[in-house]
Amino acid sequence: MATRRAQRRPARRAPRRRSVRSRRQRHRDRQMLLLAAGILAAAAAWAVISWLATHWWVLIILGAIATVGGAWWAHHYRQQRAWDRVRQQALRYGLPQLDSLHHRDFEYAVRDLMRRDGCTDARQIGGAGDNGADVLATDPHGRTWVIQCKHRREGDRGSAVGTPDLQRVNGTARQLYGADIVLVVTNGRFSTRCAPLAAQLHMHLADRRTLAAWAGGGRPLWELLSKIPAPRTSR
Repeated sequence: MATRRAQRRPARRAPRRRSVRSRRQRHRDRQMLLLAAGILAAAAAWAVISWLATHWWVLIILGAIATVGGAWWAHHYRQQRAWDRVRQQALRYGLPQLDSLHHRDFEYAVRDLMRRDGCTDARQIGGAGDNGADVLATDPHGRTWVIQCKHRREGDRGSAVGTPDLQRVNGTARQLYGADIVLVVTNGRFSTRCAPLAAQLHMHLADRRTLAAWAGGGRPLWELLSKIPAPRTSR
């Protein structure tokens, strides 16, 4: 019995020795490859530096190209921004156009209208986890706007926006976003209970008629709403 066990042991240990040796060999091979790559990279860098040292005029040409390219890009960027401002200032939406939008596109349209009116930081944040806010913006007077957008495919013939929608955004707008103005805007209509609740909560409502005047005209939204808080700053 002892003889049989002794005969079996070398057969079990031999693969382990080969496995250890193979791992060490692979490790040494990787080290050699990394060393060779480092030497080649250093040689290539030295060759480039040496070549540029004798052909210094190439650096002058490359610098000039970079300067001209940077100046062209900066000019193109400023021109693009100027055209964007022109387009934003001329932005208009009709109610049929707004009615045909997807509810997410309606949020982007509200964002663009706020940008048109000078809220350069206006952004759309609606989606999962938005806490009732769809658009955030700061107007030129320093006031923070938190806007919830309620789109109705059928316009004022669709279901009315109800008080739960107001309560949802009111519960987070000031605490999470520091809102000065909390607004619910719709291309439809509000239920009869919304206006009294909005007054109690110091919120603002923009129904289909107000939206039409805002989107189709040139006046900013704060000129169309009543009891807007006083400006914080002047730009």
